[in-house]
This record gives sequence, C-alpha cells and structure tokens, in this order.
Amino acid sequence: MNTLPRNTTAIMFPGQGSQYVGMGAELALGSPAARAVFAAADDQLRWPLSRLCWDGPAAELNATQNTQPALYVCSLAALAALREHAASWQPAFAAGHSLGEITALAAAGALKFADGLQLVCERGRLMQLAGERQPGSMAAVVGASAAVVRAICAQATAESGLPVTLANDNCPGQVVMSGHLAALERATELLRSAGFKRVLPIKISVAAHSPLMASVQAEYAAVVAATPVQAPQVPVIANASAAPMRDAAAVRAELQTQLTAVVRWTESMQALLAAGVKHFVELGPHTVLCGLLKRIDSAAARYALGTPADLPALQQLLAA
Repeated sequence: MNTLPRNTTAIMFPGQGSQYVGMGAELALGSPAARAVFAAADDQLRWPLSRLCWDGPAAELNATQNTQPALYVCSLAALAALREHAASWQPAFAAGHSLGEITALAAAGALKFADGLQLVCERGRLMQLAGERQPGSMAAVVGASAAVVRAICAQATAESGLPVTLANDNCPGQVVMSGHLAALERATELLRSAGFKRVLPIKISVAAHSPLMASVQAEYAAVVAATPVQAPQVPVIANASAAPMRDAAAVRAELQTQLTAVVRWTESMQALLAAGVKHFVELGPHTVLCGLLKRIDSAAARYALGTPADLPALQQLLAA
C-alpha cells in the first residue's frame, strides 16, 4: 500500500499572494514534464510567461492579469513533475484557494489545460479591469474571527456608504476583508479600536471577492459559459460552498459565483478532514496553504512541492 493512499490524500493549489520571481525555474530545469507545461503555456499565449515567472520583473508578475496565469501554470508544472514519478497516482480530492480553484479543476480533469489557461487569463484581465473601474484593496486581519470581521465590515459599509466585506476565511485567527479603499480604512479603524491591532494591508490592486467585482460579473459569466467543462475525475471542494463538485453543472455554478463569493477555506479543509483526508499535498510556489492547514488541524500531514528538493520525499511517499 502507498504511504500516501488515494483515499486519504488531497492535493491543494495556491492563489494570489504565493507568487515570487523565480518560481518554477528549478522545477523546469530538473523536470522535462514541468518544462513542457511552461512551454505549452508560452506557445498558447504567444508571449514568454515562463520568463516572467523565472526572471520577473516583480511588478509585472504581481499585476493581477499576469499573476493568475503564472500561478496556474507554475502549479500545474509542479503536478506534472510529481506525475513524472507517479503517473497513475490520483488523490481522493482536490482543492484550490481562489484562483487555485481553477487550477484544481484542471488538475482534476474538469478543464483541459488550454481552456483553463484561457479562463484564468480572462479572469485576471477582468479583475484588473474591475479594479480600474472601482479601485479597492484587501487586508488580512490576525486574531479576529470571521463573524467579528463580517460584523465590523457591515458597520464600516453602513458608515461609509461604500462596500467592504469578508473575503477569505483562511484559518482560525486569519481572515481577509476586501472592498473600497475608504470603507476598508474605516473597517481597519474599527477593528483596531476593538483591540485587533494586526490589520495588515495586502499588496493587491483589486478588491477580490467583494461587490466591487460585480462590474465585470456579466463579462466573466460569458467567458465561463463559453469554456468547455466536464465532470471532474476526483471531487473538487468549492470555495463558495465548501462542498465537493462532482459534475459539470456544479463546476459551472461555482465558477459563476467565484469573483464575489467568500473563500470558505477553513470550512473547505474541515470538509476534507471530515471526509477522512489525512494527507495534504500543496503544489505550487511557497507553502501558504500548508501554513493555513496547520492552524486548522495541526495533526494533518502536510507536504509541499514547489522545487526539485521537495520531490524525493514525495516520490518515496508515493512509492509502493
């Protein structure tokens, strides 16, 4: 029996914030399969996304319209490197944080690589456009519950007349709020007055998962409608419902709500744990999701694959 048995393992894919200049370069150098993923993306886009991932500049990589395809490709390159050593291995579940949800759907076979890449490019472009139409930002709140932040955001919205809302419930003690700059500033003041001093601005030019994304919702819905989707080969946990997506209809419904819905990551991980998942493999740059999972359930086994140095341990775990 494998050390990472299929029925107790989930794979996870990160969202915006995990990117860094140099991501995927070592994997592409050491894995022909990973290198082929980057090459396929470059060919499809007709510009060198791989070079942006590997060489920067950081400002260009951090632009939402570039970050999203970059993370999608880098994470799937990590999956390709893993499957180079364990071609037949499949997890029981997949999950992805925000943008990473689309990566998870591609990994699970609900989206073809090329269709998923086109979708994330359009998602990034439209979110960037929404940010230009209605500027906003996001901030992480350390030590406050989702319920507290939701209530503070409602108060700040009422006082300012501008939207700010809970965007991500990442783990106990870390949530993210998103919205109009003035409303976000008021929510920050209210939180600090209530004793929550660690309210940390996030370096992002858009208010993801907030009502400010509604200005591009119709355009994004049209892109989703035009994207070929099929039933995932393994269930993918949806951000908006924390429930498994098992058919194409569920996938389409989730994609339609993604831009404005709260990322219910804590509940998503709890759903996997309740389903018997004991091993979690994060595929892509950094180990943000492993860190969140440690706060959700420190007993869950966590593994990451972002560089060739991570491969031997995973390869050994996957070996019969």
